[in-house]
Amino acid sequence: MSGIEPPLLAGVGANVPRPDGWDKVEGRYPYASDLRAAGMLIGVTVRSPHPHARIRSIDTRAAREASGVAAVLTHADVPGHKTYGLVKDDQPVLAGDVVRYQGEPVALVAAETDELARRAASLIVVDYEPLPAMTDPDEATDCAAQVRVRRGSPDLSAPVVVSGEYEVGIQDQAFLGPEAGLAVPCPDGGVELHVATQNLYYDLRQLCASLDLPPEMVRLTLAGVGGAFGGREDISVQIHACMLALRTGRPVRISYNRTESFLGHVHRHPARLHYEHGAGHDGVLRYVKARIRYDGGAYTSSSGAVCVNAATSAVGPYDCADVDIECSVAFTNNPPNGAMRGFGAVQTCFAYESQMDALARELGIDPVEIRRRNALGTGSTMPTGQVVDQPAPVRALLDRLAALPLPPEPGPGPRDPLLLPGGAGNTTHGEGLRRGVGYALGFKNVSFSAGKPDHSAAIVALKSADGGLAAEVHTSAAELGQGGITVQAQIARTELGVEQVTVLAADTRAPDAGSTSASRQTWLTGTAVKEAAAAVREELLRRASRDTGTGPRDLAVADGKIVHRKTGEVLADAADLIEPGQPIEAMREYLPPRTELLDENGQGNAHLGYQFAAHRAVVEVDTELGLVKVIELATAQDVGVALNPQSVEGQLHGGSAQGLGLALMEEVVIQDGKVLNPSFTDYLIPTVLDMPPMRLEILQTPHPGRPYGSNGMAEVPNITAPPAIVAAVRAATGADVRRIPIRPPDLLGLG
Repeated sequence: MSGIEPPLLAGVGANVPRPDGWDKVEGRYPYASDLRAAGMLIGVTVRSPHPHARIRSIDTRAAREASGVAAVLTHADVPGHKTYGLVKDDQPVLAGDVVRYQGEPVALVAAETDELARRAASLIVVDYEPLPAMTDPDEATDCAAQVRVRRGSPDLSAPVVVSGEYEVGIQDQAFLGPEAGLAVPCPDGGVELHVATQNLYYDLRQLCASLDLPPEMVRLTLAGVGGAFGGREDISVQIHACMLALRTGRPVRISYNRTESFLGHVHRHPARLHYEHGAGHDGVLRYVKARIRYDGGAYTSSSGAVCVNAATSAVGPYDCADVDIECSVAFTNNPPNGAMRGFGAVQTCFAYESQMDALARELGIDPVEIRRRNALGTGSTMPTGQVVDQPAPVRALLDRLAALPLPPEPGPGPRDPLLLPGGAGNTTHGEGLRRGVGYALGFKNVSFSAGKPDHSAAIVALKSADGGLAAEVHTSAAELGQGGITVQAQIARTELGVEQVTVLAADTRAPDAGSTSASRQTWLTGTAVKEAAAAVREELLRRASRDTGTGPRDLAVADGKIVHRKTGEVLADAADLIEPGQPIEAMREYLPPRTELLDENGQGNAHLGYQFAAHRAVVEVDTELGLVKVIELATAQDVGVALNPQSVEGQLHGGSAQGLGLALMEEVVIQDGKVLNPSFTDYLIPTVLDMPPMRLEILQTPHPGRPYGSNGMAEVPNITAPPAIVAAVRAATGADVRRIPIRPPDLLGLG
């Protein structure tokens, strides 16, 4: 909007509290696992203990006869398509002949209580013939995806060359709310599903196919989501709960326990990366060569898109004319891997930033300076040949970060053990401590890429309510805790000039808003909400113009009043222009510019846009015990325009915390295809005692074509934090750390 309208208290640019915030803090918020319905049954899943085996037979007789059991289902009971998948339908709804990973679903049970259901599930006898398991991606010959990016001269040579082998372990999304959903059968033979998910319409497509039902007979509503970070893009409970509900004619809830959650959702792809960087004696890059191998696990999931992101981000936010990047994702009998915050770019950033530090050491150049000399900017050409046509203040981010003061050195005397490596374990009292500082720079694409169609749509309605105006926003965009509903309401308030805005529950009655992933919702759904609200406002002003005789361009809406745009004179009460029960409503669909498929050399305009960030880490390392304490994290990031500044700050803190976890402690340990630590007892995530103070440098550079100049920004903090922490550890110890998460033996010369 333009003109004299004052900024609304809760409009764009304000620090608007989350509408669900207090309910979550005080324990009143209903998550998917809290759902209840009259006559509800509990569903459980029988899973394979083997990473690879042939199913000879499944004996369900004892389970069917067990007390309280309403249904027992196997592969033969799937009504429609026997397989499903996020991109490729290659994953069985229930395994019928072969299991390809530990935890693959084999049978379902619905019973009156959770205890009865699990007891009956234990009575199902599956006769397995174990088969050899392929668990090493370097030995696997079957690929889920392959991408090569080549540009410039094929003669990759330079006077200074550094190379390295790097490895990234398996990180779990570690969301606190387990997978859960409630399926309710409908009188017409259809089903209604309340579920924690990232994309209601992805789920709808797969559900309809496997249930053999048309879309109009399957309705999905978003239930309370306790975090996601990519782990809820794939199907988990959805088809199983609906099958049981349709078979029994009663509501069925499935809610995973923590162990089942570790087995029942995808993780971040582990990676092995070989890099070679060539540069001149001035530190300017001449070429980058990389060979990258990801482990995709047993099924495709989103491995193709992850592979594209990895290959196209493999050089980092640096200018380099000559590149040769090969990336592939192998099928193995390890658990499936798929989407996680950072989506392919986390692994490559660790490797290329380690390489930049190695190049700096080789040449004796400051790590920040060598990054400045190579940083790309607006107008630079990416390895795919795509020109960066958006703000890219990469050098400015480095400069702002480097200018921040370092935390003070500790004074003499004893220190609080909580501030030392080992923390509450009180394992050290300050012996053998060394401090180090490290920097990292990174980027990621925004929204879908490489020709994948993308869009969003929203409905906005304005109605009279209690003598005033109230607006409703309805989309199918999933709220995962990232604050999407907050921003949607802010946009509607700003466009409509009203304070009272309700964002309706996301469901499939609303048009498709796409997935809540890839940092896309504020841009795409935000634009759809903005355009729908603007259409409603224009209709309201058209009516006001009719009644006041003032041209609609001279009118504005402010605080529920129709005012003259130039003088501020109140001309009418906006609520009088809307008949009770007859709201002004508009639906708008936003189609962003199309991206391109990469050609055989990996060339093409693959991405809509980018997000850039830098991190600085200060660590202390106990060199006798191999323990690390992060003393401070500082980050600088371009966010476009912060529509909700406190939400932006929250994303920077949260992404940095996940990055710290990957750098120092988070790893799903798999041996011979079996997960050894499927619990929060043994899978460690950062707590409040692990997180250091943070300094935030938020650079606001308006991005054209985005709502109010905003930009996707939630993934890149997770990308740049790990290499910065590792760089600081290297600086403190001199250890040549090439694998994350860092383990104590890696710092003691024992790894």
